[in-house]
Order: sequence, then structure tokens, then C-alpha cells
Amino acid sequence: MIKGSEVLKMLIPTGGWVIHGNDYSGIQFIEATPITQAQFEAGFTTYEAWKAEQDAAAAAAKATAEAKLTALGLTANDLKALGL
Repeated sequence: MIKGSEVLKMLIPTGGWVIHGNDYSGIQFIEATPITQAQFEAGFTTYEAWKAEQDAAAAAAKATAEAKLTALGLTANDLKALGL
């Protein structure tokens, strides 16, 4: 089940809001530009696709970093041993 806080993190990633529960009425916009109830509710529909894109981008970035390490003759464990 998608939480209202996850939707808000997608729609307003810079923060500035607090939510109590999963309803629009539980949102307090502290330092963020308020969104509409329609935008919030539409976010529940688009969240899963957005999250999949974010996960794919993170996996691609990790694969790129690992390829660069391999090109340098290093592994992720080598970096851990160095404290990086």
C-alpha cells in the first residue's frame, strides 16, 4: 500500500511538509508550496511507475560505478577495506 508520505516525497522532494495519516486533510505545508488535493490523489496512481524509474536509475548508477571500479582493477570490497 502506497503511503501519503511517499507520494509527497515524490511530488515535493525538498520537504517542507508534514502529513498525519494518508489523507490530503492530514497535510500541513510548512515551507513548501501547497499542492492541490487532485495532485495528491493523482500521485497515488503515478507513484509506482515513478518508484520503478528511481530504482532503475539507482541500479544503473551502481552498475556504472562498479564498471569504473573494475576498469581501475578495484572491487566494491576494496573500497570498503579503504573505508570509502
